[in-house]
Amino acid sequence: MTKLYASAQEAVQDIQDGSTLIVGGFGLCGIPENLIHALSVQGSRELTVVSNNCGVDGWGLGLLLENKQIKKMIASYVGENRTFESQYLSGELDVELVPQGTLAERIRAGGAGIPAFYTAAGIGTPIAEAKEHREFRGGAYMLEQAIVGDIALVKAWKADRFGNLIFRHTARNFNPLAATAGKLTIVEAEEILTEGYLPPDEIHTPGIYVQRVIQGEAYHKRIERRTVKGRENHGFLANDGRIKMVQRAAKEIKPGMNVNLGIGMPTLIANRVPQDESIMLHSENGLLGIGAYPDEGAEDADLINAGKETVTAVPGASFFDSAESFGMIRGGHIDLAILGGMEVSEAGDLANWMIPGKLVKGMGGAMDLVNGAKRVVVIMEHVNKYGETKVKQHCSLPLTGKSVVHRLITDLAVFDFTPDGMVLVEIEEGTSVDEIRAKTEAHFTLHANLLVNGNE
Repeated sequence: MTKLYASAQEAVQDIQDGSTLIVGGFGLCGIPENLIHALSVQGSRELTVVSNNCGVDGWGLGLLLENKQIKKMIASYVGENRTFESQYLSGELDVELVPQGTLAERIRAGGAGIPAFYTAAGIGTPIAEAKEHREFRGGAYMLEQAIVGDIALVKAWKADRFGNLIFRHTARNFNPLAATAGKLTIVEAEEILTEGYLPPDEIHTPGIYVQRVIQGEAYHKRIERRTVKGRENHGFLANDGRIKMVQRAAKEIKPGMNVNLGIGMPTLIANRVPQDESIMLHSENGLLGIGAYPDEGAEDADLINAGKETVTAVPGASFFDSAESFGMIRGGHIDLAILGGMEVSEAGDLANWMIPGKLVKGMGGAMDLVNGAKRVVVIMEHVNKYGETKVKQHCSLPLTGKSVVHRLITDLAVFDFTPDGMVLVEIEEGTSVDEIRAKTEAHFTLHANLLVNGNE
């Protein structure tokens, strides 16, 4: 019954050219780094790799990119990987970008024997144009096909000789999904019980999915570790307008809410939630935790740091895989999502990502948020660095979601999106309606009780 292999090199030696690999991990958190390194030495080529992202230059899946072993990448996020970007833009690498929740569900469905499913993520955007559509319960959905891999590479915290697995904190992410969706699943674990077995009630992934297990050797914790102390401003918020946007956006959070905060400015909102409010902060990488500080000394209460493998848990916190995370979103369990944006249109359309100079095949990011959260708030600067408005009549960048924004907060104003159109509800002190009109391409009306810096 033993599934133990002597080394990573032995475990990957028979991976063939042209194989499809499903690889666990989120950013650099929970990646099977020993198996990836062994594969880079083994040299299989013409690979199709399915993973949330493609590592970074010189590390993780970035090693396979540098060796030009990957022919096609199916991912949610290009990330901070110059090799990925340059090979994509030059046409050397075929890339299919998939919304993060859709990618997780496609892998989960593949492992569960479900050939396809319908989702609302991406409806009304360019990626929906070639998809089959159906209407359910009065809403539009599009068909997505499951993904099954020839090989799955997985990182676990603990394993036994039967292939039973336990994952650690947010390092769970895509790993349990990948483990089920490979015809041959190879696991590296930090700890292996060569004698005995893991407690059955604590198993995250049963050994039925796993064929090979190796002991991981050295693990490099390359993810930045940061503990937020107090509520001081950070370099990113040196701009006074950004400080005010974050402070204003924090007022959108009400006691008892389940809240998802996007990357960038939205992440810093957690430090501005009043101490007497207890909320649950949700992170797509598999974490739900209490957002408000229980007391002045609770330095670890800021739980949301996407990609952190080591997190101090507090009462009420929970960890889960990426499919569970996006199930919470699609199922309508997130009360509020606060996201950054590149453009917002007068119809409430959102564009919050792009790859410059390239016609994109597919669309990445967490699109499920804008379709699944009960309320979507976008914060962004009113104009770009060239002085051009980002509040448009029609978005010029690829849409993340169509008519999905409920409220827009900029450094100049706050707008609501209603059945009657876009409405200016607040302006920043020192700003006039005329200035806002001059810097806004979108058409809008004025609220009857227009507020100036929160006051009538």
